[in-house]
Amino acid sequence: MNKITFAHKNLYWPMLLFLILILLLFLPSFVSAYAVMMLCNILMYIIITVSWVLFSGPSGYISLASAAFFGVGIYTSAIFGQSVPLPLVIIIGGLASLVLALLVGVITLRLRGMYFSIFTFGLVELVKHFLLWWEINITGTRGRFVISLDSAHVYYIMLTIFVILIIAAYLIRHSKYGLALQSIGEHEEAAAHVGINVTFLKIATFAVSAFFIGIAGAVMATRWAYIDPVIAFNPFYSFMPVLMAIFGGMGQLYGPVIGAAIFAFLEEALITKFPYHYMLIFGIIMVVAILYLPGGLIGLLQKWQKKSLSGLTRWKQKKKGSSKGKHNNA
Repeated sequence: MNKITFAHKNLYWPMLLFLILILLLFLPSFVSAYAVMMLCNILMYIIITVSWVLFSGPSGYISLASAAFFGVGIYTSAIFGQSVPLPLVIIIGGLASLVLALLVGVITLRLRGMYFSIFTFGLVELVKHFLLWWEINITGTRGRFVISLDSAHVYYIMLTIFVILIIAAYLIRHSKYGLALQSIGEHEEAAAHVGINVTFLKIATFAVSAFFIGIAGAVMATRWAYIDPVIAFNPFYSFMPVLMAIFGGMGQLYGPVIGAAIFAFLEEALITKFPYHYMLIFGIIMVVAILYLPGGLIGLLQKWQKKSLSGLTRWKQKKKGSSKGKHNNA
């Protein structure tokens, strides 16, 4: 009986994920063009958030460089989009972000705590202002035009990237490298003492995370007709993944997915109704999540599940005790 139950549990999640994937594949055929655009936005935030969690979740290093990698992907698409096939543009965007992450990682991943966070956020501003200076003083222009794609095309590319990212994140998390990253997050000195190449592992994972953020930027650039450094390197793309990951919970892989999906939908609703106050609302939600949801939504659900299971166990024990008493009296 236990073997059958275990088999059912093992089959439940793969079957559920397969059904969700089938639903996502056919969803654009049944919804409006606006809904497809919104789904593209949700997938974008999910990819950025899961990529951020891939490195920052287990290692404990809070990176604020997501906007830099995303912006590099956007600018790659703007520069090469008219002369290079789209699949190659996407790969170039990811590789450009990966190279930037390798260079930054070699310099900064020896820093810890807020020093690392401040430096990575400074990277976003550095790249943004350098490009602004270059375009205004060297090329004599500001911004670039981008070849646009229809929303359905963008949606299916983003869905493909999302599936590849989830598989990669799952394999890394359940490999020896994932365990090594967790040990770095728990006690970096102890991890180094037991023989883990701490510096190499941090830089490599940071680069993989940047690669996925970069390809997402290269694809999403095709939704906009025009981009400039301020649009491409918006700090919003650095802070939102952190908020989404904290809100969803980083204990399980689906936590950041749920957090990103909810916040991407909230962003669309709040920008429409409260265009001048939505960032303040996001800030309040972030403070509340940090104070009262340290494990995120997934942690809260797990607590409720444990309480309900313990309550059910106590109820069964009381029922057994009362039935034994009745039997003894008889």
